[in-house]
Amino acid sequence: MTGRKKTSQPPAHSVDAKTYGVILDDVAALLEEARRASARAVNAVMTATYWEIGRRIVEFEQGGEERAAYGEELLSRLSKDLTQRFGRGFSRQNLQNMRSFHLAFPIRQTLSGEFETTETSLICQTPSGKLQTVSAQSSLATIAARFPLPWSHYVKLLSVKSPEARAFYEEEALTGGWSVRQLDRQVSSQFYERTLLSRNKAAMLKKGSVPKPEDLVTPEEEIKDPYVLEFLGLKDEYSETELEDALVRKLEAFLLELGGDFCFVGRQRRLRVGDEWYRVDLLFFHRRLKCLVVIDLKVGKFTHADAGQMNLYLNYARENWTHTDENPPVGLILCAAKDEAVAHYALGGLKNKVLAAEYKLALPDEKLLADELAKTRRQLEARLPDGKRPGKRGR
Repeated sequence: MTGRKKTSQPPAHSVDAKTYGVILDDVAALLEEARRASARAVNAVMTATYWEIGRRIVEFEQGGEERAAYGEELLSRLSKDLTQRFGRGFSRQNLQNMRSFHLAFPIRQTLSGEFETTETSLICQTPSGKLQTVSAQSSLATIAARFPLPWSHYVKLLSVKSPEARAFYEEEALTGGWSVRQLDRQVSSQFYERTLLSRNKAAMLKKGSVPKPEDLVTPEEEIKDPYVLEFLGLKDEYSETELEDALVRKLEAFLLELGGDFCFVGRQRRLRVGDEWYRVDLLFFHRRLKCLVVIDLKVGKFTHADAGQMNLYLNYARENWTHTDENPPVGLILCAAKDEAVAHYALGGLKNKVLAAEYKLALPDEKLLADELAKTRRQLEARLPDGKRPGKRGR
């Protein structure tokens, strides 16, 4: 029997590339829509729950002058106790948003028993002629039907002081399917006022409904919305690129190897200033300096905006994360641009030069950190596929 090399033949029932591409795209589209639907479902329950929480806070405050005076303390105590029970999502600011949400978007009951909104009053008239407020037993599903936009949209709408403008933006966001980024852009650019002044309002509205590339939100971003993660009690520990994530982990290990002074506290730590969300890449505690070290990594070049953002982080950390017996926090900005690596300490907020000098002596040399960052980036990029080598990250 002569040996003959067999040629590999495709299986008789193999699917051609074009047909496979169709089903792959179809399944991917289904999964993306499922993710969006999941985010919408969570947002609907969350928004209704927050409106109901706001109603209960307002009704408690309306229980007499004593309770009204107790209102400010109520929010602080609720924030502390709810955070202990349920984790993040119940800061005093967020509870204040819930209270404001209930007041800005009231619901009243009609003679038919259905719920509808009014900008002026929560009081309605019953068939017997008596006045009453919305029942405390209103179901979340009924409330959710009134508020079809995500919670992040309503938080943004609360910044609009005019009831007429607020109603306009709510309607346009719903009709046009605006993302929260598009809503934010339109509010910031005074779209309502510009539309009122326009001679051709129809053309203005049509133009405003068209989203820009930066307005788009992916299904993954909808699922990982900070409000959704907080409401579900989930942690948000992820990085936007493989390179950035690898750099952060490498730097974490490098700093811990420098000695026993650096103690790891957290990674991708989120913080909220007003209605804006930020996150710091690494958070350490320095034992000798008795202070927090806030580390922010950029895969692009260092800019003045990076310094300003770090100053914001340090102010927040000093007020919210620093204990009374600790020194003010210090910031470390690491920029891992392809052509140059930069490490810079931010010592803003230190009250005296002696303390600043002590910080500089105790912390690693900036050049040492920059060299390590550049070396690590070269090593990591050599292992990453070309398509996964990112540019500068936006926040």
